[in-house]
Amino acid sequence: MDHYLKTFLTGQSITLQQMAPADLESFVAIESETKTLLLANDEIPFPQTMEDHSAFFHSISGKKDEFFFGIYEKATQQLIGSCGVFAVNWQNSTCSVGISIGQQWQGKGYGTDAMKTLIEFIFQYMAIQKIKLQVFSFNPAAIRSYEKCGFTKEGHLRNEIFRFGTFHDLIVFGLLRSEWNQVKY
Repeated sequence: MDHYLKTFLTGQSITLQQMAPADLESFVAIESETKTLLLANDEIPFPQTMEDHSAFFHSISGKKDEFFFGIYEKATQQLIGSCGVFAVNWQNSTCSVGISIGQQWQGKGYGTDAMKTLIEFIFQYMAIQKIKLQVFSFNPAAIRSYEKCGFTKEGHLRNEIFRFGTFHDLIVFGLLRSEWNQVKY
């Protein structure tokens, strides 16, 4: 039990926490970065308004079948990104995950650490058998990170995302509980 108390929502260099109202400005700044707009979702990369971000931010609740965390650097307790669990299907025991890391913290292992921590949360505290995610084919850093976390490529959705004047593939990844049990971090 002591192990779980010490490691709950804690990675090597990050912690996952509920964001506080004081984090709204930092959250908006990260979500408004050009790289985030281009890589985080498949919508037209038009910056959302402060009201859009605020409405989403204030809709976060632990009483839903979605779990959204701020990613905080352990050393400074600074918000460096966000991650979440969504599209939970209790009947089939699946869920999807997503992550967004501020540009200045990318390439330093924070995203991989946060995703491993999120996976640990899911498999230790939710009756989930499979975690799914999707990533754009033009995001090799994210692909490497997901593979480090144990995800397996399950397929390509061809010409699924329109960016930079052309269509690109969307890569589908999955991680089974049994696979995670074999490679626990």
